[in-house]
Amino acid sequence: MLDRIARANPRGPSQVVADNLSSHTSVAVRGWLARHRRIRQVFIPRSACWLNMAEGWWRLLRRAAFAGQTFADAAEIASAVQTATAQLNTRATPWVWGRPPPPTRTLRRRFVYLL
Repeated sequence: MLDRIARANPRGPSQVVADNLSSHTSVAVRGWLARHRRIRQVFIPRSACWLNMAEGWWRLLRRAAFAGQTFADAAEIASAVQTATAQLNTRATPWVWGRPPPPTRTLRRRFVYLL
């Protein structure tokens, strides 16, 4: 994926936003980034899982495009992904950096255990 980013913007600086997986800080990734100094890796803040939109997108895509389906070939898979992505994008709301995190859920009942 990093090679695609380097080809997409061959001259200017680029920033890659990644989550905090250990594979994103591996020796191979750090070596590649050292050879491509204009590409900088930026991590989402810890305990900010709502910023990792890829996980939620895959969950929605699996439910919208792949649930209960049998595909004959790669063209049918690509068509299902394209249709589901268009449907998901019609309901999408963009994230604005700097906005406070979503409110925490409040429980209706509070259980207290006494010994």
